[in-house]
This record gives sequence, C-alpha cells and structure tokens, in this order.
Amino acid sequence: MKPYCGRLFTADELQTIRDLIETHPSASRAQLSRQVCVLFQWRKPNGALKDMTCRVAMLRMQADGLFSLPAARGCPPRPPKYLATTATDPQPVLTDPVHELPPLRLCQVAGSAHSRLWNEYIARYHYLGYTPMAGSQSRYFVFAGEHLVALLSFGASAWKLAARERFIGWHEEQRQRNLPLVVNNARFLILPWIQSKGLASKILSLVQRQLPNDWLTRYGYRPVLMETFVETPRHRGTCYQAANWIKVGQTTGRGKKCPTTKPILPIKDIWLYPLHKNFRSILCR
Repeated sequence: MKPYCGRLFTADELQTIRDLIETHPSASRAQLSRQVCVLFQWRKPNGALKDMTCRVAMLRMQADGLFSLPAARGCPPRPPKYLATTATDPQPVLTDPVHELPPLRLCQVAGSAHSRLWNEYIARYHYLGYTPMAGSQSRYFVFAGEHLVALLSFGASAWKLAARERFIGWHEEQRQRNLPLVVNNARFLILPWIQSKGLASKILSLVQRQLPNDWLTRYGYRPVLMETFVETPRHRGTCYQAANWIKVGQTTGRGKKCPTTKPILPIKDIWLYPLHKNFRSILCR
C-alpha cells in the first residue's frame, strides 16, 4: 500500500486505475479522476467527490511511473508567477501595539480576484513563497479596521509525524481514518510594515475560535486539532507559544520521499493546538 494525498492505495486499486485508463482511452483526466472517486467511494465529509484531490494523486502516481495518463487537453496551464503589482506595494509602517488597534477580523478568501491578491502577497513577502494547496483548505485576510495586517492559510495535515502521533496516541488505522480532522497552518504572514506588538498571537487566538465553524460550513465537519511547523533558528515560535500551542517535537528533515536517512530539509519544530477538549478520544475512535 502506498499513500497519495492522504489516502492509501492498495495494489489492487492501482491495477483498477490502470484498467480504467486502458479501457477508456478517450476519457479526460477529469473524467477518470471522477470515476476513480466513484469506484473507491473517495468523498468529502459533505458527500462531494474528492475529484481534484484524486487528480493530484493520479498525477503523482504517474510521476512515480505507476501508469501513464492521457495527455492534458488544450494548452497546459502556465503556473502563475505573481509578479508584484501596485496592489501589494508596501504601506506606511504601523507600530501601534495590538490593544490600540481597531478590532481584528478574519475575512475568508472568496472569488478569483481575492485569491489572486492573496497569492501575490504570499509570493511577494513570505519567505517560503506561494505554492498551491490541494484538497480542503481555508485562506484568510486579517484586517485591523480597514488595514490589512496579515494573511493565513490552512490545509491538509502532514501524512505522518512521529512526534504528533505520540502526542495523540492513535494507532495506524485510526490515523488513516481520522487524519482529515487535523488541519495544517501552512502559511502565516504578518505584512513587513506591520510592527504591532502582540498581534501575531492575537490573530492565532482569533483563528482558533473561527476556523472550526468556517470549516464546518464549507466541508461539513469540524477539525479538532491544528498543527504547524516552525523553521528553526529562523523563527522561535514565540507567537504560537503565547497563543497556547504545544511544541511536541521536531521533524526529521527527510521529507516525504527522501531516499536517504540523512536530513535534506530544514529541521522544524512541530506545534499543535487542540480545538476540542476531547480531541484525543475523537481522533482515536
């Protein structure tokens, strides 16, 4: 069995996908991914097919040499470069402490215009840059009154983390079944001209309360645990600590498909925040 996009595929299932591709040579990649979801009952908690996630999984299977997908139809989309525009130019420095700012509010990214703007800010100012996320996700603009001060995103959790698994105490079957109840804080950007003491932890406290309801509205279920990774020594995770997140260990630095036991990626601290008082019993069901 091999994991792709949060799901384990058996040898029989991989053969089923090969047979489906061979018997439907005129089918598009989108049609094939929808059919795979129907065959394997791969659905979101709200009942919708996870066809976009399935398409990403099938592309990764192709990259691993498991089969060949039909050619993409039409002109292949070019990855956006998000060249800087005046919309994301630096603004005057704001140094007021958080208790002197107007009330904070989280605004979910909705629509293509907002999505492009969010992506441009992240590409321009976040040290990791912009990369698209597959699967369930939620992105936010954070405003203090009318001033944009920060941006965040949440998406699928890491497939395996030894320190996290020890903290939760679940076994392999429970992890595979309940992993969608864990969400990952993939990006957190305080805009560089915003220098407001206490702002980051205040934002985290706000999102800890709002995100479960937003996730329920969009996907039909509430996550019970959040995770994030803090690259050390670049960052210390002070804002997560101030917002009552728990540091449970570090990554190995080997990544998902590392061919060696030696670290090839930066070591990162693993921080977790329970969203439900009974998160362990829920995740270990």
